[in-house]
Amino acid sequence: MSRIGKRPVVIPDGIKINMEANTVVVQGPKGQLTRIFPKEILIDIQEKAIIVNPKHNDKQGRSLHGLCRTLISNMIEGVNKGFTKSLEISGVGYKIQMQGNKLVLNMGYSHPVEFNPPEGIKLAVEGVNKIIVQGIDKELVGNTAAKIREIRKVEPYKGKGIRYTGEKVRRKVGKAKK
Repeated sequence: MSRIGKRPVVIPDGIKINMEANTVVVQGPKGQLTRIFPKEILIDIQEKAIIVNPKHNDKQGRSLHGLCRTLISNMIEGVNKGFTKSLEISGVGYKIQMQGNKLVLNMGYSHPVEFNPPEGIKLAVEGVNKIIVQGIDKELVGNTAAKIREIRKVEPYKGKGIRYTGEKVRRKVGKAKK
């Protein structure tokens, strides 16, 4: 049995949870999230906790047990506090700016790259080289940050590009002079 899946998910004050069939709807101060869970998982909503158990003790049920508990926990945390990812830009001449709701990046290409965030995601620019991605859905925040990072990945020789804040990049040695 999953060690993570065995732990109950505590429901904080101000969070409402509804369940119809295998669909869980979580409402909180920051918004509402909905997710459909597989039939192999039993979700029991009690007064101040949610308990997740596999329907059968087969491989499929055991593999989904901890995952579903973590997804519910992330939904509750998202509508209560929200999630944030931050990215840093390093490189001579690389610039970022917000134009309305979209992010415009000058990353050394012949043209500026425009990035429109998906619905439910807020982008903010701090200073000249920091992008903040915020939202209530952890998966969507992570995917959006990864798409922004993909515009110009960090190259290993000079370390130029877009990286997560605190990410260590393995640097390679250039050509040796003879």
